[in-house]
Amino acid sequence: MLRKTTPLLRNIMRRRLALYGWGWLALAAIGCSSDSGDTASGETPSTPAADVIDDAPAQRDSGGDAPGADVGSGQRDTEGDADVPTPRPYPAATAWGPRSGPGVPPVTFEEDALYRNCATLDGGPEDVSDHHNLLTMYDGWLLMPWAPEFGRGGLTFFDLSDPCAPTVHGTGFSPTMRETHSIGFADRGDRRWAVVNSLTTLNAGGIEFWDITDTSAPAPVSVFNTPDFFYPDAYARVTLSVFWQDPYVYVGAAGNGVFIIDATDPTTPSLLAQFVPEPVYRVGQVQALGSVLVLTGAEVARTTIVDISNPAIPRLVADFTVEDAAGVARDPYFTNLRWPHVFYANKDDGGGLLVYDISEPTSPVRVGESISDGNGGYVMLHEDRAFVGESRFAAMYDISDLAAIEPLARFDLEGDLDTATPIGHLVALSVDDKAARDEGTALAPWSTTPDTAPPRVTGTVPAPGATGVAPTSPIGISFNELVDPVSVFEGSVRIYASDADPALGRVDAFLSAQELLVNLVPVEPLAPATTYTVVVEPDGVIDASGNAVRDRFAFEFTTEPGPDE
Repeated sequence: MLRKTTPLLRNIMRRRLALYGWGWLALAAIGCSSDSGDTASGETPSTPAADVIDDAPAQRDSGGDAPGADVGSGQRDTEGDADVPTPRPYPAATAWGPRSGPGVPPVTFEEDALYRNCATLDGGPEDVSDHHNLLTMYDGWLLMPWAPEFGRGGLTFFDLSDPCAPTVHGTGFSPTMRETHSIGFADRGDRRWAVVNSLTTLNAGGIEFWDITDTSAPAPVSVFNTPDFFYPDAYARVTLSVFWQDPYVYVGAAGNGVFIIDATDPTTPSLLAQFVPEPVYRVGQVQALGSVLVLTGAEVARTTIVDISNPAIPRLVADFTVEDAAGVARDPYFTNLRWPHVFYANKDDGGGLLVYDISEPTSPVRVGESISDGNGGYVMLHEDRAFVGESRFAAMYDISDLAAIEPLARFDLEGDLDTATPIGHLVALSVDDKAARDEGTALAPWSTTPDTAPPRVTGTVPAPGATGVAPTSPIGISFNELVDPVSVFEGSVRIYASDADPALGRVDAFLSAQELLVNLVPVEPLAPATTYTVVVEPDGVIDASGNAVRDRFAFEFTTEPGPDE
């Protein structure tokens, strides 16, 4: 017997029908599942079942509630004229807050303290391997994922009230969490979620969802095993990265390409589609901004750009070889997207940076480079600085002029120093191998003064004024620095029909943020041949230091005509 659906859940069901057709509803009713399956690029594969982790916290109506949306939002007035929409004013841009953690405090440092480690971080008793990667700020807490490639890891939140003496706010452990090179976030109703990599057995692994609603007690909830996973080969058939463009998680899966996971309900995720570049290469980083999905090779000089305006049918747009100024192919390890540029952490024949402009995806242009004597790992961005882990050291670069990138400083930490993440005027240095005991991560100041600059938009997908945008297309906004995901919600980032009052033209959307990138995915397909306005309101979205967007940013785009127009 079918359960009674809420108006919002009916909205989501209508969206699924618009995207995938009636076959989706049939599969949903049957509850079809499979442990694995081979899928041609762009086709919808069979659905491996998600494993719910024992002792997970009880969930409250998590399946299907769009983040920040009230049940019934977007519905017509059923008691009066059916053609008259009910006004639904947006909440204030600041209504998400205040953040629960202290963020990065406005402390100052002496010149001789710069680039020197003033604190080390450890995940706790279970963090025996000291394999760490990126860190990020979440709800005012410093979040550190920790796990080796062979599994057993966790999430630890730190209080940075004293950045040189951080204290543990909360930690959680999972025997199935695997080394995670990225971490995605989403809200669902009154619950908050994160997604990381996982490893359950040598022949099974994929991604893992955590409930982080209570940051003092984060808990793993479910594991989703992707098809054709295999370990101990650490690169060929494993998951290397995740990107959560809510409600979809894009999984960089090495030789398996990219898996697209429907995580509308993170406790029961399902496989939606798979895209495999041809010829096959080892996909490392995946990042989504609007309808653009960027795949980059791990130790492979390839980049693939995919159209995800309909995520059920990913479509190849461009594929190119990454080359330096001399025309020599360069193998990066990992990359970072800050629209319209892709930043590559160069690995072979010297480390450093390569930068490409992909604003015209079919005609990518190399716009800058700085080759070092390192061996690149990961690259992170903060305003006019780039931070690159280069194995023997980490480096900070001036990227204010991409045609003349300049190295500024180096950092040290014992071990394979692959990650340097800017957190305000601090940098979190992490090693993923050969760390000193309980010193997998260190904090060092890179500026004497606190970060007081607000986050700034660097670009959007679609571009301002774009026409012919697919009604199912996600909308993306790129910032110049890390933003705190909890500050991205329906009040701080808005979308509405341009020809109506915002309270009448308001569009319900899934909103999510990961590192520099913010995405909106409309709950229902947009109307055809209609102009929409997207607004980043002042005082809403914040960075790691708590600086809020200062100036209102807005742009418009127009959807493509309908089939009868």
